[in-house]
Amino acid sequence: MAKKQFKAESRRLLELMINSIYTNKEIFLRELISNASDALDKRYYEGLTDKSKNVAKKDLWIKIYLDKDARTMVIEDTGIGMDADELEKNLGTIARSGSAEFRQALEKDTSKIDIIGQFGVGFYSAFMVSKKVTVDSRSAGGDQAFRWVSTGEDGYTISPIEKESIGTTITLELKDDTEDEKYSDYLDEWTVKNLVKKYSDYVRYPIKMDVTKSIPDPTDENKTIDTKEEETLNSMIPLWKKNKSKITEEDYNEFYKGKFSDWENPQKVIHYNVEGNISYTALLYIPSKTPFNFYNTEYESGIQLYSKGVFILDNAKDLLPDCYRFVKGLVDSDDLSLNISREILQQDRQVKALAKSIDKKITKALEDMRDKEREEYEKFFENFGLNLKYSIYKSYGMEKEKLQDLLLFRSSKEGKYVTLKEYRERMAEGQNEIYYACGATTEDIEKLPALSRVKEKGYEILYFTDSIDEFMIKMMMNYDEKMFRSVTEANLDLDSEDEKKAREATALENKDLLEAMKNALGTKITDVRISSRLSDDPVCLVADQGMSIEMEKVLSQDPMNRGMKASKILEINPKHAIFAKLKDVFTANPDVLKEYADVLYDQALLIEGLPLEDPAAYARRIVDLMVNAAVPAAEKKDSEPVEAEIVE
Repeated sequence: MAKKQFKAESRRLLELMINSIYTNKEIFLRELISNASDALDKRYYEGLTDKSKNVAKKDLWIKIYLDKDARTMVIEDTGIGMDADELEKNLGTIARSGSAEFRQALEKDTSKIDIIGQFGVGFYSAFMVSKKVTVDSRSAGGDQAFRWVSTGEDGYTISPIEKESIGTTITLELKDDTEDEKYSDYLDEWTVKNLVKKYSDYVRYPIKMDVTKSIPDPTDENKTIDTKEEETLNSMIPLWKKNKSKITEEDYNEFYKGKFSDWENPQKVIHYNVEGNISYTALLYIPSKTPFNFYNTEYESGIQLYSKGVFILDNAKDLLPDCYRFVKGLVDSDDLSLNISREILQQDRQVKALAKSIDKKITKALEDMRDKEREEYEKFFENFGLNLKYSIYKSYGMEKEKLQDLLLFRSSKEGKYVTLKEYRERMAEGQNEIYYACGATTEDIEKLPALSRVKEKGYEILYFTDSIDEFMIKMMMNYDEKMFRSVTEANLDLDSEDEKKAREATALENKDLLEAMKNALGTKITDVRISSRLSDDPVCLVADQGMSIEMEKVLSQDPMNRGMKASKILEINPKHAIFAKLKDVFTANPDVLKEYADVLYDQALLIEGLPLEDPAAYARRIVDLMVNAAVPAAEKKDSEPVEAEIVE
């Protein structure tokens, strides 16, 4: 019987777990009981779908044995069990999904955060209190039983054994007591009873233990004697089946943390009953933080499905719309067939009706939180708002009507979050469009030259700081019949008729200058024109038809992007001193105009957060202009190169 080693990453995780000091070691019992409950669920369901493996409900149980002399705790279940391969797969590799993240979390803080369970390491919490763990298991599908033994970091062994009954028995040899930790407390009946009541009262199978009780001494009525009686420690009434008025906030929180392997209380609980064409009870939770793997392929969405209290499916994705994939919880319906399977789930008419009802309930709960608990809703949106936005984009706007009023954006009005409805209600008189600006942060957006003119007109501006925002808006197109308009769009029209005439006159008067600058910049831009949106800044870039500048930034980060760029227009502020300078240069020495045009274009790129095509050339131009600007033109010698001359 050769000893096997944990994988390197797993060994490091186990070392950290064993040697780290947790404030809540007691949760090891919750984790082991939860695993046993899952095993019982699987065996019972297997019996429902395969009559040859049918098992009576009374034969499904969990039992705890305590031995103070041997310092052992035994947790036995009659669940589905494991064969040798399953022992190797399930117990030989720690945290197969997310092990790196678990290790990083441990190394960051090992004293304040209870992170057991979040990364699939519930079984290994046993090593926080045990110096040796033995697992005897016999699978429901086999005759041979096997034993898995480990003392922790040095590895484990798997060997065949004799075991008459199907199920799993875990024996924990507890660590010796220290000044800081009294592990023998977990061998105390009262302590164990309280831990089961605290964490596992809602497990649907009996959790039994032989409990010491005092009974009258039959030989002396004035005395009592101690005897052992088997007692069921948990109520076995599923939390979701209890009367809501009798459920405390702590009950909800502990059930959530134990059932869905989170270490923090949920932000929102949605518990309700529906009676009608399809009757069901739902207990749904919104996590208080974004799961660590929420935006990668390892994240499993969906809620648990029960029928008549019997577990059917774990991650029933078809019961949740993708926009609410962050919701955890379960649904129990008496109207569903017990033999429903994952394959027929999508075709079942009742399941579709169930999913539709759940969708509406979640939407209503979020709307209520937005209207009645605004601060809490903003916290929720910080966590999951990106998923709502992505759902509108991915559905090509099909989810728009349901989700648009759940969106929040920072805005130029006090920098606070605002809904589209709130923006619409306080639009300025005569305002026909919803204005927005894009940038990495609100601070970056507020530096954009294009904002000043819009603000002068008294228009509020939405700040788009997520890369998905502008793509989503293109799918939405409008809100309450008001079109969305970027402040950097080329066709932004903010001028009165008199202002338009003045701008057109200036453009006509300086037609040759603008044309010369356009030719100097070549294919970098599609046009150079007089700006109507600039107040204090000299120039800015705006997007011509098609892709926006912000979209160019987002797509530039995609390795599959083949150099797609926005068509850009360089706008010049006719009221800025630089415009007078450009006219002087163009009149006195048109050849130098190219240097000015290049510098202004590069400056506009920098303001927009776009990379310079040739940073070295830009730096040289700035130096040349600075050097030559210090020398009056009248003092220059005829031999100096023309391109170095700057007209004062």
